[in-house]
Amino acid sequence: MSANNDLKSVLVEELNTPDSGWSIGSMGAIAEFHQSQGEELLIDDTLNLTRATSRGAIRLHVPDNASPIAYEAVSPKAHRWMQGVAICLPASDIKIERRSVLTELGADQNAIRSQDRHARLFDMGLDQPQIQFCVRTSDPDLTALLLEHCGKSLFAEGNPAMGAILKLHPHRVALSNLGRVEVFQLIGGPDTGGVSPEGPHTHVLPKLLRTGRTHSANTPIPKGLLPCASLHPANPVIDPLGKDREFNPHFFERFQQFLDAWGPREYVDVKHTVWTAVEAGRDPTGFSPPSTRLGRTAVRNALRQSARIASHQNDQTKLARLSKWRERFDQHRSDEQIDPDSPGH
Repeated sequence: MSANNDLKSVLVEELNTPDSGWSIGSMGAIAEFHQSQGEELLIDDTLNLTRATSRGAIRLHVPDNASPIAYEAVSPKAHRWMQGVAICLPASDIKIERRSVLTELGADQNAIRSQDRHARLFDMGLDQPQIQFCVRTSDPDLTALLLEHCGKSLFAEGNPAMGAILKLHPHRVALSNLGRVEVFQLIGGPDTGGVSPEGPHTHVLPKLLRTGRTHSANTPIPKGLLPCASLHPANPVIDPLGKDREFNPHFFERFQQFLDAWGPREYVDVKHTVWTAVEAGRDPTGFSPPSTRLGRTAVRNALRQSARIASHQNDQTKLARLSKWRERFDQHRSDEQIDPDSPGH
């Protein structure tokens, strides 16, 4: 697989896979697009990387300078792992106007659905280097309130704008140089039982925004690149609702192809070294763990994946061998940073 030649074709195929998810966002502000099997499509133009349902929409484009970075991360749950493909651009090529205050952008003429193009778009002023996070509304009362408080931080004491947004649930629109994700569903909170709705949804988390980071430390983005969109391919052990699923060999093998083509070389090489050692029946006491965080993550995920495959194949001999390896190399440490099992977090 060639990263340069095949990225768009991969994205087209993944957009046709309901178990795969998508996001545009940063550390603390993210919009996610998800589909359900058999869900009605209002727009279905996957060749142009565009799709819309009644719950949300996505449109992407892939310039020549886009770089896919495939990665795996450790899950808090010992029988799982996370995975994704961050689609990155050189930081020097990103053309995004950073704003720290609520700003009106006018009618959203680039909205994916034609009926949304008259609605007013407001940059929430989250001051992120690779995205703009916006709300869109045609509600006259909300529009008037937002216009009144333009030029102010949404998080300023006494500013009623954020409270109105949370109460009235305008569309959220995340924009980057690679496209947009639009979310039409309610904002997670009291009106949704305190949880995010299934399917397309958004998160704006001020505590994470204050870190000033563009992405999780567990996502190995090379220096000089910034993630401007993400693909979350179907996970072989976690379903789209975050629940356990029976191991899916097809999903596993497909992502390993992405990882071999687009993953960090160190990570891929360490995983293959571990798999070879386990298959050869070597004792874990003779294995020297890598000194890097990325390498140690590779060891842990290689062992977890081997265990899930062995369980799927009912290979009790291999499972017994793996238990010794995992006892030595896959133990959770109290000082460890592990993200929750959720795309974009």
